[in-house]
Amino acid sequence: MVGSGIGGLVCAGYLAASGRRVLVLEQHDVAGGNSHVFRRRRAYEFDVGVHYLGDCGPGGLLPSILGGLGLADRVRFHPMDPDGFDRIVLPSVTVDVPTGWARYGDRLRRALPDEADGITRYVDICSAVAETCRESTRSAPGGKLPAVMVRWSRRTLAHLFDHCGLSPRARTVLAAQSGNYGSAPGQTLVVAHTMMIDDYLRGAYYPEGGGQMVAAALVELLESHGGALRTKTRVRRIRIDGDRVAGVELSDGAMIDAPIVVSNADYRRTVLELCGGAENLPAPVVDRAEGARMRLPTAVCYVALDTELPERPNANIWYWATEDVDRAYERLEAGSLEPEFAFLSFASVKDPVAGSACPPGHTNFQIMTACPPGYAPWGLREGPASGGKYRREPAYRAAKDRLTERMLDLAEAAIGPFRDHIVHRETSTPLTQERYTLSTGGTAYGLRSWGRVGQRPDVHTGVSGLFLAGQNIHHAGGIVGVATSGAACASAILGRSLLPEVCGGAVFGNPDLLPARTEDWDPLRVSRGLDRRDARGLARLDLAGRTT
Repeated sequence: MVGSGIGGLVCAGYLAASGRRVLVLEQHDVAGGNSHVFRRRRAYEFDVGVHYLGDCGPGGLLPSILGGLGLADRVRFHPMDPDGFDRIVLPSVTVDVPTGWARYGDRLRRALPDEADGITRYVDICSAVAETCRESTRSAPGGKLPAVMVRWSRRTLAHLFDHCGLSPRARTVLAAQSGNYGSAPGQTLVVAHTMMIDDYLRGAYYPEGGGQMVAAALVELLESHGGALRTKTRVRRIRIDGDRVAGVELSDGAMIDAPIVVSNADYRRTVLELCGGAENLPAPVVDRAEGARMRLPTAVCYVALDTELPERPNANIWYWATEDVDRAYERLEAGSLEPEFAFLSFASVKDPVAGSACPPGHTNFQIMTACPPGYAPWGLREGPASGGKYRREPAYRAAKDRLTERMLDLAEAAIGPFRDHIVHRETSTPLTQERYTLSTGGTAYGLRSWGRVGQRPDVHTGVSGLFLAGQNIHHAGGIVGVATSGAACASAILGRSLLPEVCGGAVFGNPDLLPARTEDWDPLRVSRGLDRRDARGLARLDLAGRTT
C-alpha cells in the first residue's frame, strides 16, 4: 500500500482482516493523510481536514465501514446541531441548514420565498439523485438507472441551476458549501454536489477526540491482524514488469516484491511518476493523466484564543461576502488571492472530549478558504514535491500574509472581533498540503476532470495487480468518500462486494485481537506505526489540571 490516507488504511484493513499480508508505506511521519492532527504549545490540537463528517449515525456509511472491521466501539461520533449544523451567511440572507431533505427545502423556501418553485425542483431532483446513489453504493452492481440519473448523472450543477431558473443569490446559497469539494458549479457534477449535501443532511458529526481517532483505530486493526505500517518511508517507484506489477522501490533504493500494489497516492503522480508514465503504461492512460485537472486547493488558518467565544450552537459557518458564487470562483481561477468566502469550524465546540482541542476557557477554531491553482500566485515556479523551496521565499511569505489577513477579516465579519485574543495563529497553504501529502497542486480534493468534467478513474488500472484508492477515485469525496474508495478497492482485490455485506452487518475484523487502550493512549502516537511509536519528536498535550 503506497500512502496511508483513510482510503488506503480502509483497504489495508479489509485485506488484513481477510488474511492477506499487508504492508503500508507512508512518506510522512504519521498515518492518516488529511485526517491527521498537529499540536502546538502543548495546549492546542488542530485538525488538518476532519472538520465534520456526514451520515455517521446508526447505520451510516462510515460507521458501517468501520464496523465491518470490528471497530464499531473504537470511534465514537458526536452529533452537531441537527437544527442547523451549517450556517450559511450572505449579505442579504442567512440560512441554518438542518438535517433532512424536507426540512432543508422548507428552510430554503422560507429564506428565498420568491424562488420557491425553483428550489422545489432543485430539492426534488437532488434528493432523487441522492437516493439512487446511496442505493447503488449499498447494493450489488447491476440494474437499470432511473430516469433522473440518466438525465443528470453527467450534467453540472450549473446546468441544474439553469434548469430550475435560480438567481445568482439562490445559486450562492445552494452552492455555499462547495468549499467541501473545491470546485465551481460549472465544474461540478450534480452527483458530486448532491452526495456531499446528502451525507450531511443525514446528520453532521465529529469524531470524539479529533480526526486522528479514525486513523489510529484503522492502524490498530491493521497491526493486530498481522499487517504493518512504516512511516517516514517514501516510495520512489512502483515496479511494473510487462503487464503486471512487481512491487515497489523505496527512496533509499530498497526493493520490496509484491504481487499486488495499491496506490493511495495522488493519481497524476502515480501514473506519471511512480509508474514511469509512457515507459510502462499505455499512451491513452498517460495522456488522460497529463490532461487531468485538479479541484481547487485550500488554505487553512488555525486560530487559538485565550477566551471563549460567545455561546453558539454546535455549527459551522459558511460566510460569503458576495452573492455571486460563479463570479467568486472565476476570480479564484484567474489567480486572485482575495477570496470572497470562508468556512469557520469550531473544534472546541464540536469535540465533547474536554481538553482535547484547547485548555478550558480558550477557543480553538479554523478558517478555511479556496485558493487559485498553480504556483504563480505565490511567486513560485515549482512546489515542494519536486524539491522546490518556498517557506522562506519573500514573495511566498508576503502572499501568505496577505491571504491570512483576508481570512481573518472574513472571519471577523462573520463572528465579530477576536484579533486581540489570539494566542496562536498559523496558516497552511496549498504548498503546505503538497509538502505533506504530495498531492498535485496542493489540493485535498483530488481530480476535477479526467477526460470530461467530473469523470474520475476506477480502482482498476489496466495493469495486473495494480489498484487505486483515495481522493482521486470516482467513489471519493471527503473522508467518507475515501473510506468508500478503500472498501471498493479491497472488494476488487478480494473478488466480493464488501459494502453491501458490511451495510448488512457483516464483520470481517476480530475485535478480540485489538489492543487494550491505557490511560495514556495517544492516537497520534499509535498512528506513527509500531516501529516508530516511541521515536523522538512526538508532540504531546499537557493535560495537567484540565477537566476530564
